[in-house]
Amino acid sequence: MELFKVHSVKEAKELLRQNFADFAFAVEEIPIEQALGRYLAEDVVSPIDVPHFRRSTVDGYAVLAKDTFGASESMPVFLQVCEEVEMGKEAKSKLISGQAAYVPTGGMLPEGADSVVMVEYTEKLDATGIAVYYTAAPKENVVDVGDDIQSGSLVLPKGLKIRPQDIGVLSAIGLSTVKVFQKPKVAVISTGDEIVSPEEEVKPGQIKDINTFTLAAMVEAVGGVVTIKEVVRDDFDLLKQTVERVMAGNDIIILSGGSSVGTKDIVPKVINAVGEPGVFVHGVSIKPGKPTILAKVGKKPVFGLPGHPTSAMIVFKIFVEYFMKTFMHNQELDKFILGELAVNVHSAPGRETYQMVTLEKQGEKYLVKPVHGKSGFITLMSKATGYIKIPTNKEGLTEGETVKVYLF
Repeated sequence: MELFKVHSVKEAKELLRQNFADFAFAVEEIPIEQALGRYLAEDVVSPIDVPHFRRSTVDGYAVLAKDTFGASESMPVFLQVCEEVEMGKEAKSKLISGQAAYVPTGGMLPEGADSVVMVEYTEKLDATGIAVYYTAAPKENVVDVGDDIQSGSLVLPKGLKIRPQDIGVLSAIGLSTVKVFQKPKVAVISTGDEIVSPEEEVKPGQIKDINTFTLAAMVEAVGGVVTIKEVVRDDFDLLKQTVERVMAGNDIIILSGGSSVGTKDIVPKVINAVGEPGVFVHGVSIKPGKPTILAKVGKKPVFGLPGHPTSAMIVFKIFVEYFMKTFMHNQELDKFILGELAVNVHSAPGRETYQMVTLEKQGEKYLVKPVHGKSGFITLMSKATGYIKIPTNKEGLTEGETVKVYLF
């Protein structure tokens, strides 16, 4: 029987980077209205200052701050109102000492003004005169040119997954389109004579298809688009024909099942038969997920994931999601929350172990509790908030220990 040549996770990722050093996703330019959830393909530098004029943050009177020094409720200062600035209109006056101008929130400050007194601290005396009962500091309630965004500054970095507020930034700097990475096209294929569709009646020895649907959803969650989702029998020629067929229209191929070393585990042989250079990793020292395959056919990545749902999802997170985010230059790899273990967690040394856990807020900290079950249980993942990593050289983690929880 063929045995695995097992690599560590670190070694496998390094081989992935080396084999795809020249890989790149295509780029497209789209309207910002369609950019939510997409990954920026270039740094966005502002061509303008935001705001491009000095503006007030309150309803009040633009003044020279020095004119208000010493003002109080018992001893106001008196100023002459020379203008009422309209919202969306340019301020026309140039204030000199002893003058003020009414400015609405967001309105433009007239030249010469360096502060705004809230209207609540003033009293209108007649058509042009006001009393000010407040000592204003220079630049109080004032937003200067470029205070928010300066012309020429980096506002959004390459690889950012665009959020609603980022679309607001793009609009603020006058961009109506933005360059993003095209959504990676992914084929998801599960192998197994025992797998039937969700609507089919299962016979003894058969199971409902879990991985095809789960992995397809995970692809979409990372920003990809699934073009093909199929289940193929454990037949060498049929699987080879299927893989050859989906190679042309996809950026990434994911195969689930058939990656071990049993008599029907044909995936590595199929990949090598489809094209060169073929499989460069077969076996990773992780639990769950040891029979992991990393391969390259032509210039395209092919991932062979274990058949057990939990194993498949973990391997997807470690390698497929890592690959997609890396080549879309996303910096949010391995995001985690710190928590405290509620109990001891045991692990067999020799493999990096991924333990499913839940998080429970307790005061100012998170309590981390393991979720136990076998790698064939899909509920092991649905019950979990995330997972923790136990290093290869450790036999476990102890109660009270601070751990990193990687969220699903």
